[in-house]
Amino acid sequence: MDLTDNIRKIRAQLDAAAVAAGRDPASVTLLAATKTQSSGTIRAAVSAGIRVCGENRVQELAAHLADGAYGGAEVHFIGHLQTNKVKDVVGRVALIHSVSSERLLRAIAARADKLGLVQDILLEVNLAGEASKDGFSPGDTPAAAALAAGLGGVRLRGLMCIPPAAVNPGDNLPFFQKLRQLAVDIRREMVHNGEDMDVLSMGMSGDYADAVAAGSTCVRVGSALFGPRPPMLSTQLKGDPSI
Repeated sequence: MDLTDNIRKIRAQLDAAAVAAGRDPASVTLLAATKTQSSGTIRAAVSAGIRVCGENRVQELAAHLADGAYGGAEVHFIGHLQTNKVKDVVGRVALIHSVSSERLLRAIAARADKLGLVQDILLEVNLAGEASKDGFSPGDTPAAAALAAGLGGVRLRGLMCIPPAAVNPGDNLPFFQKLRQLAVDIRREMVHNGEDMDVLSMGMSGDYADAVAAGSTCVRVGSALFGPRPPMLSTQLKGDPSI
């Protein structure tokens, strides 16, 4: 595995997709999804040019922060977040991508208020209505955005989605286009802080070019960057209900 070469190749594909869509390549962030990666691998990725890392698990986030693994790179939380783990994430990451319910939204805002800070967040949208996935329905997302706008402890930066597993290239493009239009519609209705909504987190290792074509500003790439994901050790899993 050559991280530097992988980063270069992925970045070139992102840039090409952005240019083809008439966009500035600099408007697309490459987020390294570091799920199950070691602190050493994360350090190597940051040394090779990664500037944003995304963690899926609270336990791994805490361990890597304690190790100083991110080395100055920005850290986001991109995985499922339970309300009882909010205290371990709020104020420790630059952006929470996966705000998937009103209860979680209120818990994050309350924790941020207690800490005297404003936590940047994205609303997770379940575009296909999949029972196996969290997130607001497209119809409920505008109301969730309005609620977020009225909570002092959070700043709504945009939307995130995880579309259904694609069978063929291009299968997820309609979902990405739908999320972009939903963001445009919500931003239009937000009188005071619509300009804060500048993030569309969509696209992963198998479909990031389509996501950029549809307007993604942040693609979450794991296996295409690091190779096959290493197994999670049972000792790491123990006692972490966020997994």
